[in-house]
Amino acid sequence: MSTKKKRGCTRREFVATVAAGVGGASLAAGCGRTPASRWRFFTNDEAELAEAIAEQIVPADQDAGARQAGVVHFMDRQLAGLLRRFQSRYRSGLAGAQETSLAMFGKKFTQLAWDEQTAIVKALESGKAAGKTWSSQSSSEFLQMMRDHTMAGFYGSPRHGGNRNYASFKMLKLDYPPVIGRNRR
Repeated sequence: MSTKKKRGCTRREFVATVAAGVGGASLAAGCGRTPASRWRFFTNDEAELAEAIAEQIVPADQDAGARQAGVVHFMDRQLAGLLRRFQSRYRSGLAGAQETSLAMFGKKFTQLAWDEQTAIVKALESGKAAGKTWSSQSSSEFLQMMRDHTMAGFYGSPRHGGNRNYASFKMLKLDYPPVIGRNRR
């Protein structure tokens, strides 16, 4: 019998050690991190603000509004894709809307009552919104862009991220999903 000490470890010990190391490294890498955003372009705060403005544009009544139709999901998806060219306008415009809200009411837009939010939207629309942001960007052009994108998200095909549950089709009493090529008499 040899008295020589064996160097290294068994295959089983090696696998256990590597697995523990990889698991520990994965756990350590995740510590202190905030969960990934569910948004492609927006931050959580921007999405909340964009959704509130969109709801002012298409409010819920007996039918779904922009919030229920998922318009902000449409905007987010498109701003990460085909509408990428509008990203900086959205970032600065949403910051400007928040700045106007703070100047007019001392609160974030999403913390305001409906009528106060409406007053801010009217100020944006008139081009007379308070805030430094609006010296380099037109508040009325920003609101018009948001209105256009809200309408596209509300009335467009759900496959593009908005019009959840065919909200606008139901409101307009259209077939949903629309039947293409169906003979009508």
